[in-house]
Amino acid sequence: MNIFKKKTIIDSSKIDNNKIPNHIAIIMDGNGRWAKKRKLPRTFGHRAGVEALRDIISTASEIGVKNLTLYAFSTENWNRPKEEVSALMELLVEYLKKEVEELNKNNVKINTIGDIEGMPDYAGEEINNAKELTKGNDGLAVNIALNYGGRNEIIRGIKKLHKDLVENKINVEDLQPNVFSSYLDTANISDPDLLIRTSGEYRLSNFLLWQCAYTEFWFTDKYWPDFTGQDLILAIQDYQNRIRRYGGI
Repeated sequence: MNIFKKKTIIDSSKIDNNKIPNHIAIIMDGNGRWAKKRKLPRTFGHRAGVEALRDIISTASEIGVKNLTLYAFSTENWNRPKEEVSALMELLVEYLKKEVEELNKNNVKINTIGDIEGMPDYAGEEINNAKELTKGNDGLAVNIALNYGGRNEIIRGIKKLHKDLVENKINVEDLQPNVFSSYLDTANISDPDLLIRTSGEYRLSNFLLWQCAYTEFWFTDKYWPDFTGQDLILAIQDYQNRIRRYGGI
């Protein structure tokens, strides 16, 4: 699989290239249901979900999105059957091994958010290799959320903040939302402009709870393996027709 060989041809003529969202976050939902609908094991759905990344990463890079954050594995996903969790970890490693060179050639930078130390050693090693290889790139940043949960992230941020307060590195009077944001996994990433969720569900599922305070949401009934670059264009087109007031008028 070559990530930059798209399986569909996109038509981006109806979007304004001057209003491309800087940061798009995606809850890639529905792999298991996609497989069940076809009477296949859930692992087939996850593999098809990885294939769907081809259009999305390629399209996002092509149109000038700066950050693409993908909800790949949540803190709650450890509760799934061990066989499925193992398959997901192996699929992640397989994907990175196959694609990181091509991603690097296309100026894509791999980042992660979440408690990466809680990942299996073999997966963590491959993740760190990909991050190291692509760290100098300044094109699309693909932020993979692994062992990630919004509440967990906030608690970890509070612990880091508390440590700095105790060590007098910060005064409590100086604490503002932007200061607290610097203690989160997304410290160097702007908040999402657009969040997309597939599979017909209408919830955040513990994803970027702090960061999505003023994010525009876009939902689709399509399962993630069926989501294409052209669907991403449709979501951006809808986003560009909205007026973001941030509490103003």
